[in-house]
Amino acid sequence: MKSSSKKPVNQSDHQAGVYPSRKKNGEIYYRSSMTVRSKHISLGSFDTATEAHKAYLEGKRILENKSIDILGYNKKYSLGYDKFISLLNFRDNGYYFATPIYMRQRLFYYCLTPKETLKFDLDDLFYYSSHRISKRGGHLFVADYGSQISVRSRFGLKPYSVEGRDYRFRNGDNTDYRRENLEIINTYNGVVFDPGSNKYLSRIHVKGYVTVGRYDSALEAAIAYNKAIDMLSQKGSSKNYAPNYIDEVSPRVYADIYSVLTVSDYFSV
Repeated sequence: MKSSSKKPVNQSDHQAGVYPSRKKNGEIYYRSSMTVRSKHISLGSFDTATEAHKAYLEGKRILENKSIDILGYNKKYSLGYDKFISLLNFRDNGYYFATPIYMRQRLFYYCLTPKETLKFDLDDLFYYSSHRISKRGGHLFVADYGSQISVRSRFGLKPYSVEGRDYRFRNGDNTDYRRENLEIINTYNGVVFDPGSNKYLSRIHVKGYVTVGRYDSALEAAIAYNKAIDMLSQKGSSKNYAPNYIDEVSPRVYADIYSVLTVSDYFSV
């Protein structure tokens, strides 16, 4: 009878908070975890029992040492940064979140990295406690139902919106996403403010950007954009443009504005 080629897990290597396990290929790795106030907390997986035990000791020290704060993380930790923040919040506020959230009295911090911390209203706590924020190319997004959802979209902004043009941070802090700090300038497709003419420019991308017109208000520019879409469709365009959703005015007022707005001759049938 052939002996198994898989090396048995050596239980004698077990240390506090360390649990040996095996990958599908038979390779042994070590899980670190702890139970505090009836809460089971996983601290991560490690290649060696020593690393896993170190993470356990770090977690224990964080929970016991009130002098450790959110600025106390460094590269010497075996414990991941997200777990570091989660444990601090559990210690100080009594709530354990899988995402790196630290609660304050009137807001919470989402600790993206040791060098970047975002601020949100407590009203957003439920959402971000179950949705992990990622950053790529300067854009913040969460994975939601298989799609990447821009953090800005929760404020009605388009994913490609531009700071200073479509929105601004009132206190100058571009990490402060509290609603009182975020001033929304424009939420419409194809609309930008033109400071040169002090009007709102409506434009649409056909083969390149084509100016629909300049208007006194963002609402008029948005409706003009929709009118240009309709006229392109009448000319036989098969491109699937996303029209602006207008709920600020009644359908009758919308129709009145639509009928009198002039657009570039480019869109004439």
